[in-house]
Amino acid sequence: MTFSGEYVAAEKIENVLIQVPHIGQVFVYGDSYQSFLVAVVVPDEEVVMQWIAKKGIQKSNFIESCRDPSLKTEILGQIKACSKKNGLHGFETVRDIYIEHEPFSDVNGLVTPTFKLKRPQLKDRYETEISGMYSKFPSIESKL
Repeated sequence: MTFSGEYVAAEKIENVLIQVPHIGQVFVYGDSYQSFLVAVVVPDEEVVMQWIAKKGIQKSNFIESCRDPSLKTEILGQIKACSKKNGLHGFETVRDIYIEHEPFSDVNGLVTPTFKLKRPQLKDRYETEISGMYSKFPSIESKL
């Protein structure tokens, strides 16, 4: 991925973000017409359910918990802190996330048998969500 002449290695950023306690899996995506990254995050179910209980938020299950706006806020805050701690540049910091409750697996075709992300399939599967995240912010083209 390139932004304004800068090359961004998604795998490097994913390896940093996987350190975030709430994140079980992450797919980082960058559109070359945008100046920032977005990500699809599969939270760690055990960590999320403990966090929800500790916060006193009434959710009946993991899927419902993933839809809670406070979880997204929490994970984005952790991403920002982790990115800064690990020396990522501003253009390498994920600005928005979509929270997915279903893990990426070889069964759903989103990872290989050795658990490597299948980027084209992930991009296709989450195309609507990725477009939605980018639509919240002005594009590079609209600034020209």
